[in-house]
Amino acid sequence: MPHQLTRRDLLRLAAMTGAGALTLPALTGPASGAARAASGGRTGGAPTRAADAAADRIVASVRRPRFPARDFPVTDFGAKGDGAFDCTAAFRAAIGAASRAGGGHVVVPAGSWASAAIHLLSGVDLHLEPGSTILFSQNPDDYYPLVFTRWQGIELMNYSPFIYSYGQHDIAVTGSGTLNGQADANHWWNWKNLETPAFDRLEAQADAGVPVSQRVYGDGSYLPPQMIQPFASDRVLLEGVTVINSPFWHLNPNLCRDVTISGLTIASSGPNTDGCDPESCDGVVVDHVTYNTGDDCMAIKSGRDTDGRRVGVPCQNVVIQHCDFADGHGGITIGSEMSGGVKNVYARDLTMNSANLQAGHRIKSNTLRGGYVQNTNVYRVTAGTIGGPLLLIQGNYSGQTGGFPPDLTGITLADWTVDQCAGVWSIVGASASDPVGTATLADITVTTSTAANSAQYISNLVVKDVTVGGVEQTG
Repeated sequence: MPHQLTRRDLLRLAAMTGAGALTLPALTGPASGAARAASGGRTGGAPTRAADAAADRIVASVRRPRFPARDFPVTDFGAKGDGAFDCTAAFRAAIGAASRAGGGHVVVPAGSWASAAIHLLSGVDLHLEPGSTILFSQNPDDYYPLVFTRWQGIELMNYSPFIYSYGQHDIAVTGSGTLNGQADANHWWNWKNLETPAFDRLEAQADAGVPVSQRVYGDGSYLPPQMIQPFASDRVLLEGVTVINSPFWHLNPNLCRDVTISGLTIASSGPNTDGCDPESCDGVVVDHVTYNTGDDCMAIKSGRDTDGRRVGVPCQNVVIQHCDFADGHGGITIGSEMSGGVKNVYARDLTMNSANLQAGHRIKSNTLRGGYVQNTNVYRVTAGTIGGPLLLIQGNYSGQTGGFPPDLTGITLADWTVDQCAGVWSIVGASASDPVGTATLADITVTTSTAANSAQYISNLVVKDVTVGGVEQTG
């Protein structure tokens, strides 16, 4: 794998090419006919027409990869699906053969296939047939050599993510099989209480400007890898598979363009097991994904603190639709690693239902993170129980402080129907001198709320047609 900084810089420039954001409107007007059909005919008078038009433009602009009709069964390269035989070399050989041939499908038949890290190459679709499971090794030594990656928003050399790409294009993981990271209380998840010294050192290195090639971690650092991380790769497709028991974040596309994530089921109960974390990406569509996680379900990110500002690439033009959220710290979350900025997020036609879901739309930053959140829209949501508020904005997240107040504005929730929650909104800006800008809540019906609404340090809170138990709420 290439690790030269000059190569990485070229890839970053490529990822930024054309990244000038689409100028997309915020919510206005009634819902479109297509949107009404998608939500069962429900509009509730919510002002969603322009949001749907903007979201539709993003969906239409995101290019999916294409693959030649050539199959490369892993069994042709020596793989055995008995759950014990190490298939790492067979996966590597099949992927290499497919790439050299100009692309194709690396086919994983029914069975249990033990493997260490799998690195995708351009033009290759890793396709899991029904009844197939890839069992990833529980041995950290199997994720060498170290690769150029990000960990909680800071670049470093660390263990390889279980499925990884670097500087590739037209790649996919598809099918109906299962990716099992095999993390549990005795493997990977028990590192949570051991990671702080290494992460503190990594943050200090980033603050000091130490080159990424010299930020070498791995053995003894206790920074677990992600399950799937396409890095600086374009036209990425993740479709159909079930992803469980990741050591860390499940999906973490980084510095990618044109990412489609469709039809996945994501489930883990461990610490830091976020479901889907697009980071510094441009053009992301997440469709029909089911989440049940030990941390944030969706968490849109763009790098952390000094290192996030150095990379300086926002995450933008993201559509999340027809997804279902159960346990998690937040449903649609932004941050806290958002130092490069996040804008133009459209989350629509969603269902949420769990007392363990701590917020519907959660935004978390502080004056050490900085960055911005502009134009986020979460609308047409049907919820049973949400264990926290529908909107949670934490401008003082984790109590960390610095000289980079975040710019949080243009945040809209519209057309929600909720059985029970713990407050409609809970908002705290960074400070009186650095408040949240505008947050709008419109056309929201809640049967029961078990907590009072609260807002501190916000310039413009707009509340329109919001009721709790039939009682109109005011800002």
